[in-house]
Amino acid sequence: MLFPLSMWYGIGVMLRNLMFALGIKRETAPHVTTIGVGNLSTGGTGKTPMTEHLLRLLSDDYATAFLSRGYKRRTKGFVLADGEPDAGRLGDEAAMVAAKFPGVTVAVCEQRLAGIRRLMQGEHRPDVVVLDDVYQHRQVKPTVNILLTEYGRPFFRDRILPFGNLREFRSARHRANIVIVTKCPEKLDPVTKHNILLDLRVRNTQKVFFSYLEYGQPQPLFDPVGADPEGASHVLLLCGIANPRPLVDHVGKNRTVVLRQFPDHHAFTAKEILQVVQDFEAIEADSKIILTTEKDAARLRAPQQAELLQGLPVYQLPVQVRFHPQHDYDFDTCIRSSVKENITFLHSLHTAMNTFRG
Repeated sequence: MLFPLSMWYGIGVMLRNLMFALGIKRETAPHVTTIGVGNLSTGGTGKTPMTEHLLRLLSDDYATAFLSRGYKRRTKGFVLADGEPDAGRLGDEAAMVAAKFPGVTVAVCEQRLAGIRRLMQGEHRPDVVVLDDVYQHRQVKPTVNILLTEYGRPFFRDRILPFGNLREFRSARHRANIVIVTKCPEKLDPVTKHNILLDLRVRNTQKVFFSYLEYGQPQPLFDPVGADPEGASHVLLLCGIANPRPLVDHVGKNRTVVLRQFPDHHAFTAKEILQVVQDFEAIEADSKIILTTEKDAARLRAPQQAELLQGLPVYQLPVQVRFHPQHDYDFDTCIRSSVKENITFLHSLHTAMNTFRG
C-alpha cells in the first residue's frame, strides 16, 4: 500500500536533486571550514555522539561552533546559546551540547546557511562550524561531508520513504567525503567488514570508517539519592531516541530492564512523568534506578519535569564514539588534516583578497 506513495516521494526527491545538479538551486560553500554530519535514513544512526566526538576532537585547537536546526524547540530563527542550556529555546541536542561543551559556541537556525553567516558576524568568529543533520540541507556544501549508516540497519538494505526509512535514494551516498558505519559490535571480524564495504559501493575518493559506542558510568541527573547505579538489579530505562536497542542491550547485560520508550525528541508531559514515577515505584526490588540518555536528560531538567523526579535515583548514561583501527589511516587524523588544510587555504585566500583590494 505504501509503495505507490514511495514512488511519488522518490520523484520529488529526484526533481529536487536535479535542480541542484543543473544549478537551478544553489549549493554554497561558506568561507569557513564546515563539517556536516548526517544520514540517509530518518534517524537512529548516532549523529549526536558523532557530533560530540568532533567537538571534543577540535575545540581545544580551534574556535569551534555547533549549529543545529534545533528540532522541536519553542523558538524560531537564529538563536544563540547564552550559557543556559535550555532545551525549550535550543532543542534537546543543542542544549545538551551547550551543557557539555562550554567552550563551544552553540546556535540553532532552520536555515543553516543563514545561521553560518550569523555566526561569522558574531563576536566570537569560529574557525570550524560543525553542522548537525545537514545531509539533506543542500544549500550548504560542507568542507567535509560525513554520512552515517547504522550497522544493524544500513542504507543499502533500506528503501525510500514511506515504504522504507530513507529520505533519499542510496545514490546520494556519493555526496559524502566520509562514510561511517556506526553502532558496530566492539569486535568486528574482517570478513564482515569486507562484505559491508562491498555493499556500500563507495567511490575510491571516499573514506570508510567503522565505529562503535562506548558507554560510561551513570551520572546523577539531580542530587545523588538511593541505589548505587552500578549495583542496581532493576533499571527503568526512560528514553526518547530513534533506536534504543543498542542501549537496551548494554544496560540489560546483567540486570532487569523495564523500558519506557517515547518518540525521538519527545517533549515529556507532566502526566507522562507521573506515570514513569508510578511504574518505577511498582518495581519490586530493593536496588533500582531510573536511567535515561543525555539527550533526554536535557529535557528532563526543565523545572516542571525536574520537580516531579526530585528525590528519585535518576541517572543519565554518557556515551562516546570509538573507532575500529584502520591499517593505513584513522578518523581523527583524517579530520584534523582536512581542517588544518582548509583553514590554511581560507587564510591564504583572505590574505590575497585583501592584498588585491589594497
